[in-house]
Amino acid sequence: MRTTDLLTRLAKPAAALALVASAAVFAPAANAADGITAADVNPAAGTFSELSETNLTGAGDGTPAGAVAWYKAHAGSTGWEHYCEKAAENSYGVSGVWASANAHWNGASPKHTSGKPPAGSFVYWNISAYGHVGIADGNGGFYATSVGGKIGHGSSTSYFNNYRGWTPAAVPRR
Repeated sequence: MRTTDLLTRLAKPAAALALVASAAVFAPAANAADGITAADVNPAAGTFSELSETNLTGAGDGTPAGAVAWYKAHAGSTGWEHYCEKAAENSYGVSGVWASANAHWNGASPKHTSGKPPAGSFVYWNISAYGHVGIADGNGGFYATSVGGKIGHGSSTSYFNNYRGWTPAAVPRR
């Protein structure tokens, strides 16, 4: 096809709409700039630790144990920075359910603002326009992105400021 023919086709509304729709599939997630800064971290409230390699069996298999295993398997990765919601969803073997951690918090239920979250539950912080989310370890700590600048483990949900609470461990769905 000649370039002029292609340009003529793209000028037609239906073709233009199809091009825009196909581009949207490849657009980055809405939380691509979650805006977590040093001011959002409360190091006195908890520590973070480097995680060693772990057994990958079950990682991302849709279970709470699989979600924790996914985070352990990705420990130290910086490739998930600014994609906390995507990481949380991927830990359960899904992607593209919620646009941001705030959207996940607002849409999920039941919400708990106190108590120790069970392993694999989602834990949330209100620290940016998009919020922040991770997965509870079941012992009062969590796994998430942005822990020491990468996927890591925090010993307390107070590691980040403005802890919101938690929602039960489950494959994310709307």
